[in-house]
Amino acid sequence: MKTWLGRIGFAVLGLLLVAFVALATWEPMFADRGDPPAQHRTYSAEIVRGEFGVPHIYGETDADVAYGVAIAHAEDDFFTLQDVVAMARGRYGAIAGEDGAAVDYVYHLLDARGTAERHYGALPADTRALFEAYAAGLNQYAAEHPGEVKLGNLFPVDGEDVAAGFALRQPFFFGLNNVIAPLVAGEDLRPEFGPPIPPEDRETIEPSGEPIMEDAEQASARSLPLPLPLPLGEDGALAGSNAFAIAPEKSGDGVTRLVSNSHQPWRGGVAWYELVVESGEGWHFAGANFPGSPYPFLGHNEHLGWTNTVNRPDMVDVYRLEMDESGTRYRLDGEWRELESKTVTLPVKLGPVVLPIRRTVHRSVHGPVIVNDNGAFAIRYGGIDDIGQLDAYYRLNKATTFEEWRGILARLDIPSTNFLYADEAGNIGYFYNAALPDRQAGPDWRNILPGDRSELIWQGTVDFAEIPQIVNPASGWLFNANNSPYSAAGPGSDLSPDDFAPELGIELKTTNRARRAAKLLSETDMIDRANLERIKYDTGYEREGYVKELWDRLAELDLAGEPELADAQALLLEWDFTADSIGRADALALLMIKDFMSAEYQNKDAPVVEEHLRKQVDHLMKHFGRIDPPMSELLRLRQGDVDLPLDGGSDTLRASTTWTVEDDGRLSVRHGDSFLMFIEWEPGEPVRSQSIQPYGAATTRPGDPNYANQAPLFARHELKPVRFWRVDALENAVRRKTVTNR
Repeated sequence: MKTWLGRIGFAVLGLLLVAFVALATWEPMFADRGDPPAQHRTYSAEIVRGEFGVPHIYGETDADVAYGVAIAHAEDDFFTLQDVVAMARGRYGAIAGEDGAAVDYVYHLLDARGTAERHYGALPADTRALFEAYAAGLNQYAAEHPGEVKLGNLFPVDGEDVAAGFALRQPFFFGLNNVIAPLVAGEDLRPEFGPPIPPEDRETIEPSGEPIMEDAEQASARSLPLPLPLPLGEDGALAGSNAFAIAPEKSGDGVTRLVSNSHQPWRGGVAWYELVVESGEGWHFAGANFPGSPYPFLGHNEHLGWTNTVNRPDMVDVYRLEMDESGTRYRLDGEWRELESKTVTLPVKLGPVVLPIRRTVHRSVHGPVIVNDNGAFAIRYGGIDDIGQLDAYYRLNKATTFEEWRGILARLDIPSTNFLYADEAGNIGYFYNAALPDRQAGPDWRNILPGDRSELIWQGTVDFAEIPQIVNPASGWLFNANNSPYSAAGPGSDLSPDDFAPELGIELKTTNRARRAAKLLSETDMIDRANLERIKYDTGYEREGYVKELWDRLAELDLAGEPELADAQALLLEWDFTADSIGRADALALLMIKDFMSAEYQNKDAPVVEEHLRKQVDHLMKHFGRIDPPMSELLRLRQGDVDLPLDGGSDTLRASTTWTVEDDGRLSVRHGDSFLMFIEWEPGEPVRSQSIQPYGAATTRPGDPNYANQAPLFARHELKPVRFWRVDALENAVRRKTVTNR
């Protein structure tokens, strides 16, 4: 008997071992093997790095430069590049577990691969050559550094793979996650930013005899953010930003200035990577890109430049489908149609094994479909099934005049983000760039729409002329800080919301940063370099909006029986509303404001003030033994051994937006002011610029000298020179090498 039991035990152990090995090894073997670029060619690029390690990449052709971009970026951050490639292949769950699998689900739901397959071949040949060269650079680095590759069969990749990554990530910048996440969870959608369609202007729409909800409080629209892991960086946060453009007549010295002040995560898939590119074919640009891109997304060339801020238009519409009893067909114009369905396998890493999880994704003529306990809901969004942005960004990089640049933007191939522009001729411009759906007037587009009427399935976008835009305003300045486009140029130059149809879905919300910028710019007679820096690094709050609400509630609290909280209340009520690390209340105010700002931004209920105050007081007392430690001891820039004080707050022009609370109670900032660039065109002089990053060029390589070498400058509000011109880059070169795939 014991012999048989022993044999059974060994058999079971053997089966378990086989199962373990299978789960540990199946994913790379069953994953689609990548293909190298179809047309192999020789590339050669020179990479010159200066004192801060920023790569300056030169090549005879634009394709040579794109190849060099991939090599240079991989040298600095191959870790993140692999995550982005895995997302573009639907395999991120095999690296990041459940969070990664959620991204893979969206990859299949949005048909990112299908979008790339349908449209990549129609892109201009020189654009495809750029993407193929970039893929070749990634493949070469992976082949030469096999010990760094963290997922089997992830490489080689081709240009279509890179394009699929663009198709996946772009919709999340205008908040598509805020529809997908609650629908997947079976939750109610939350009220959207911006104005609802006025009741008197709505058409009452009734599918199958059932009225659609009309109550604004119940309206199913969109909000930010909901708990679906996103390919947007380590914290899944949506970007913020500030941007300023100053015309020469307002600058005091005849210089045209543009400030790019993006607020991105400091690590991850949308952390900025700074670079300068130059080719023998006329491509010469300094700026920054995201991992997975062969070119910069913002910055400047010799003649012109631009920067971006996230805008929040209503770009997404939701339709309730009427399904038959089988759940496989939906009604459209009185006829039943088959719902497209496909079962996909999501790899989910769990410890040393990867579990294969099967999920079904659906699609109707409207777009992706999510089925939950409340029914079947189709989604349609601006820029759906379009990868024209791959070509548009490339053309913008090489534009030489305002007319050429604006003509490219007018294609609306870039689905969203504000653009602020300036050039050597002294032009400045603001463009509320958005591929806004061409919706008919009448229906309440902020509500769930009936899915059985084809006339509600819009086609295409509005004309470029219909979106808000201002060129060369009388004020001489333009700005955006993730606010409504109706505050951009000051009194007398601003646009009016009355001039834009409500079905465009343009947001009306503002931010403290926008209030401060509008005030400071309006009050400053001459916006020279010194004044522009003062405004950009401003740490003040206006007592308006959610800040006013918070302080009004603080003043109403009766804390007579809790002396510690009463002391904190008194400290806050005396605060000067400046997060400059000088005032005694700065640290406590910083902690109090963040969650109220977040609730405002996400359309959520604000915290209960007394409970929130008690929480923050407890934190400060536990870690500092006092409620008024210097804010500089609380708010820190940390990277490896670097540990520096920071200023600013969650919604100040000097932005320290989100942070990790570490074991010692300090706040390690991970999202806020990131790539910062000042660009200047002085009459008769070549363009010049300065920039800074929170860490350095090699953010994931602790042993590299450029891991955190920009941090001290960043913390002190200082900038470094951009070596835009080749002669300057060579004179200041620390490392110089030629890379080739021969």
